[in-house]
Amino acid sequence: MTEAFLVSTGVVALGEIGDKTQLLALLLAARYRRPLPIVAGILVATLANHAGAGALGSWITSALDPRWLRWVLGTSFIAVALWMLVPDQVDAAEGDRGAAGRFGIFGITTVAFFLTEMGDKTQIATVMLAARYDSLAAVVIGTTLGMMIANVPAVLLGEQAVRVLPVRWVHRIAAVVFAAIGVAVLAGVGS
Repeated sequence: MTEAFLVSTGVVALGEIGDKTQLLALLLAARYRRPLPIVAGILVATLANHAGAGALGSWITSALDPRWLRWVLGTSFIAVALWMLVPDQVDAAEGDRGAAGRFGIFGITTVAFFLTEMGDKTQIATVMLAARYDSLAAVVIGTTLGMMIANVPAVLLGEQAVRVLPVRWVHRIAAVVFAAIGVAVLAGVGS
C-alpha cells in the first residue's frame, strides 16, 4: 500500500509539471487571482476524475488474464514514458472562460480541470497504476496528491514557478520512471 501511494504520488507529480492542467492552473490564477477556490476546485476535480480512472484500472485487473494484463500494463507504461517527452500546450483561450458567473471560480475550476484531465497522461497513468497495485485508495490518494504537489505551487506562485523549474528535464525524469515501471512489469518484477 505504501509503495502504491509513493509511486503514484511521485510519478504523477513529475508527469504533471508542464502539463496542460498545470498551465490551466497558471491561467486561472492569473485571471482570477483567488488561490483558495482554484486549489479547492483542482482538488475536487482531481479526486473525482482519478477515482473513476482508478476504478477502471481495478476493473481491468479482474477482466484480463494476468498474462495479458502484464503485457498491456508494461507496454502502456512504456507508451506513457514516450508521451512524457512530448510537451503539452494550452491555448490561451482555454483559460479565458469569461467572468466567474454564477458557478464562481470554484465551479469554473472544478469543471475546467475535470474536463481537461480527461484522457490526459496523468489520468491514464492512474488507470495503469490502479491496475498494477491492489490498493485503489492508495493510488487515488497518491495521484491526487501528486496533482496537488504540481498544481498548488503553480496557483500560488504563478508563472515564475514554471520558469525556475527545468520542465524539459522533469519530463525526461518522469519518462525514465514510467519506462522503468513498464520494463519491471514486463519482466514480472513484483508479481
